[in-house]
Amino acid sequence: MSGATRRRFLGAGLRTAGLLAVGGLACDSNRPRTGFLGVMERVNERFQRALFDPGRLAPELSEREESLPGDFPMYRIGDDYPAPPEGWALRVGGLVARPVTLSADALARLPRTRTRVRHHCVEGWSAVAAWDGVRLSEIARLVGPDPRVRYVEFRSFEPGYYSSWDLESALHPQTILAYGMNGQPLAREYGAPLRLYSAVKLGYKMVKYLAEVSFLPVRTGGYWEDRGYEWFAGV
Repeated sequence: MSGATRRRFLGAGLRTAGLLAVGGLACDSNRPRTGFLGVMERVNERFQRALFDPGRLAPELSEREESLPGDFPMYRIGDDYPAPPEGWALRVGGLVARPVTLSADALARLPRTRTRVRHHCVEGWSAVAAWDGVRLSEIARLVGPDPRVRYVEFRSFEPGYYSSWDLESALHPQTILAYGMNGQPLAREYGAPLRLYSAVKLGYKMVKYLAEVSFLPVRTGGYWEDRGYEWFAGV
């Protein structure tokens, strides 16, 4: 299934879920993972896991295809774009052999990668930027996840903002922790000092203002997911 076809299929699934909710089959927004939609969400995760190919790479685009400055939308969940706490560092833990805390300097010393792919938003728009950072798979090699790990949770220092991913998507070679954008240090509006970025998920899964990464044996939720957005959200 091509990427475009898959996005149309998943979009149709989201619209169907919305219609079912309007129809009264699952109208409790405080419990988006229970009842009929909870069952369908679990079925959808299994289906998308079966479709996901960890070896498939999104096309890397050329510099001339980058969106113009200001044309890559900015977003936040609070009233302001948050500033990092004093002494910010990324905590990496969970069910791992070697938990670590990584300062900005320590992250910069790890193998650097750049990815320039098309960003897809659930609202229908897309944009292109070049992201510099370190692959999450490199972080995983540092900490040594336990074989029981199946999920990765990403938490922000913006209160209440988090997401969780399947392990295979998190370790995809185009999933990075980004500290640069279009050849410049990451701006606060785009998630500085560190944000999650990937070619394999819709935009709302890419947590900004990262503070903590946890490798877990069980699935948690997410800021948007807890409000009824699809959990897997693959592209």
